Amino acid sequence: MIIEMRATATSKQIQQVIARIKSLGFDLQINEGVKRTVICVLGAGTGVLDKGVFEVLPGVEQVLRIQKPYKLASRDFKKTNTVVKIGGIEIGGKQLVIMAGPCSVEANKSITLSCARVAKQNGAKILRGGAFKPRTSPFAFQGLGEDGLKILAEIREETGLLIVTEVVDKEDVELVAKYVDILQIGARNMQNYRLLTAVGKTHKPVLLKRGFSATVDEWLMAADYVLQNNGPSPNVILCNRGIRAFDNSTRFVYDVGVIPVIRQLTHLPIITDPSHAAGKFQYVPDYAKMAVAGGTDGLIIEIHPNPKEALSDGAQSLTFSDYARLSKELKIIASAIGRSI
Repeated sequence: MIIEMRATATSKQIQQVIARIKSLGFDLQINEGVKRTVICVLGAGTGVLDKGVFEVLPGVEQVLRIQKPYKLASRDFKKTNTVVKIGGIEIGGKQLVIMAGPCSVEANKSITLSCARVAKQNGAKILRGGAFKPRTSPFAFQGLGEDGLKILAEIREETGLLIVTEVVDKEDVELVAKYVDILQIGARNMQNYRLLTAVGKTHKPVLLKRGFSATVDEWLMAADYVLQNNGPSPNVILCNRGIRAFDNSTRFVYDVGVIPVIRQLTHLPIITDPSHAAGKFQYVPDYAKMAVAGGTDGLIIEIHPNPKEALSDGAQSLTFSDYARLSKELKIIASAIGRSI
């Protein structure tokens, strides 16, 4: 249920509504828009709650029921696009934000540092790199843990790039949050609700990847778990990385069509991961260009100085020369649709 306040509603009237919500035992989330304030009533039982309880309060314009299973991520709650601001960078604005780097941070710091320098030279604003790696096989490289986080933090100091990395366990949230700027939730953990709640409580920006077999509704409900604990500013960035289907010609089915769908359903920004969707480096450039033309707010791309020797996902990583070429092509497409990189 959402309560739309009149444009002329006073602070006192808004506080009266908030007090009434709390007196009934419900939680709430406030969206203070440019024109008016919207309050979302949260908790079990809101579906049968009488709207008249709030409609009679001074300053209330109207009370609406949100029919979708997700609430805080819905455009019914927030009509305008959310722009996530991190250290001077805006995700969801006119400029496309590129995140690039190796799949995994390796013990040889120079590998990740070289990726960071090439990424920055070609317009990237954020360095991606995994310190904790949830792998399908228990015998595959699992990441360097805190040593990897320290390398990322050192490279941030040297290059000025912001850092995004995955957190895979609720127990590691505080540790990872201490080192990085954006907490990534991987596809395998999209419905790990205790982890989503924990990252939300850090109030740091969260990059939420779509699960392998998750519907759009499930994806946005997962976003609600973060948003409910994320504070007054919605700091969730959706990440489309492909979904699983019967075809195995690529690693995942590249659902680029979900971008305009997301635009209609939610106010949250969306970036695209062409590397994991493709699984094969030769398809990554075309996948990236399709996403930019389709309206994505950014890309997260894997690069490596020598993909054949990468400790994880070398098959989908671009060489530095391929990445540089792609960056030039992306700028042309972005310009054609009124955006920039």
